[in-house]
Amino acid sequence: MTSLDLVNVEKSFGPIKILSDISISLEKGEFLVLVGPSGCGKSTLMNIIAGLEEPTGGNLRMSGRDITQLSPADRNISMVFQSYALYPNMTVEQNIEFPLRMRKVGKTERTERVKSVSRLLQIEHLLSRKPRQLSGGQRQRVAIGRALAREPQLYLFDEPLSNLDAQLRGDMRTEIKKLHQRLGATIVYVTHDQIEAMTLATRIAVMKGGVLQQLGTPHEIYNRPANTFVAGFMGSPRMNLVEVSVVGERGRLGLAIAPGAQEEAVIALPEAPSALDDYLGKSVIMGVRPEAINLAHDSIPVGDHAQVRAKVEVIEPTGADTLASLSIGQAQLVARLEPEAPIEVGQRHRFLVDRSRLVCFDTETEALIP
Repeated sequence: MTSLDLVNVEKSFGPIKILSDISISLEKGEFLVLVGPSGCGKSTLMNIIAGLEEPTGGNLRMSGRDITQLSPADRNISMVFQSYALYPNMTVEQNIEFPLRMRKVGKTERTERVKSVSRLLQIEHLLSRKPRQLSGGQRQRVAIGRALAREPQLYLFDEPLSNLDAQLRGDMRTEIKKLHQRLGATIVYVTHDQIEAMTLATRIAVMKGGVLQQLGTPHEIYNRPANTFVAGFMGSPRMNLVEVSVVGERGRLGLAIAPGAQEEAVIALPEAPSALDDYLGKSVIMGVRPEAINLAHDSIPVGDHAQVRAKVEVIEPTGADTLASLSIGQAQLVARLEPEAPIEVGQRHRFLVDRSRLVCFDTETEALIP
């Protein structure tokens, strides 16, 4: 049985449609991340799940029970907010215990749950402190502890790490991941940060303009994006998206980069998808991740790789690797290379493109060509 079903959920404010026909089924124990740019509707969808907003259309079911019209208090859901929402006049212990008091849980059980949660989150030494005496990371742990103490069916996290600095955000991501693994809890998590989405999720829902663009595992979203929006939004640096021509290359299909230019490069496709046959002589959008482009050298077998020559325009060392901006005619690509890659700005070098990592999109619909 699914833990949560969203069926054709819609939301409008007057004539303005915020969500359009959102359908997602979430299994028990899954970690679903809603991701997308600001204003895409992900927080509105979260509020509808929580019961803070009513959908204009569609319905919600939890473990088979229709909860569309239930109040937030009757949904057995805990929510962790971006602002922590701790009571400043209460101690950590009292903050964690508060929702249990509201539900009239007995004192002995309240005490046991507070102890259990504080031990799990390693905040036992903070129980007597007030929120103002805590760091941002400690406050977030307390907010999570308060949600855990209720032992709900579903946990909602609304951009819980956005107020933390980069290092602490990374640490808290790891803690939330560990927490999910230990508890096997069902979680819906909203973020605009694609790194959080990729590292935390068992499945990701990518949204744009109130429309669900793709629902899939992090691997599916990253390697087989449903359209150019998902391809460009997920990944840092983003996927290279270049308009190319589909040509016949020695009895096989190939992708011509900068066709007609002096620097034209053709990537032969030994195992091109059959749907690409219909595009022979036409343009498509080629997508390739930066890490699928490597400097040609003897340690990389040619195999599934195609060789191209490109001019190095910009070099950006990042420590762990080097990002190189390349040009082939008017086409621009970014390659993620090894830290000490022997390249020079202004020089042409041979690069290998992993053909198994290429995807193609229709130029008009911008949808993936399967």
